[in-house]
Amino acid sequence: MNHTLDRTDDDTLIRDLFQRFMRAWTDNDAATFGALFTEDSDYVSYDGTRAIGRAEHHHNHDLLFRGVLAGSALVGDLESIRYLTPDVAVLHGTASVLMPWRSRLPKRRLSRQTVVVMRTSDGWRIAAIHNGRVRPVTVPTPNSFPSRMSQLMARIARRLGFGRRPAAV
Repeated sequence: MNHTLDRTDDDTLIRDLFQRFMRAWTDNDAATFGALFTEDSDYVSYDGTRAIGRAEHHHNHDLLFRGVLAGSALVGDLESIRYLTPDVAVLHGTASVLMPWRSRLPKRRLSRQTVVVMRTSDGWRIAAIHNGRVRPVTVPTPNSFPSRMSQLMARIARRLGFGRRPAAV
């Protein structure tokens, strides 16, 4: 089946998958949440913890939904869909956990998700997700104080024989 001609249906199904992901979280339904993933999927949490496989995602989120995240909601937006192949796409979205005692999200809790989805015999499923906090920083210019200090520390470390050796030219 050729899926490259019209992405409208796939876009709709993928957007629906993202909405079901957030709804399963908000319903604190670990079984439905886990079923959205492929059997061998990867889940990297905002703290860098990695879980592998649908069963582990189900188990971990069951503990979370009955524990520290009980009553929480996942709110967010799907930012983009980019197809790598007709059956694999990369999504970017932003979302955050809204705890039951809050009426609005604290800005510092916003996360960005990079999600790989793939078409399976059961429809589109999440094959991998990486969740990272949104903490924008300004990249210092080479002549800024932080850059000059880093360059100075690198020169001192080299003179003292510490750290990695510079690459041979």
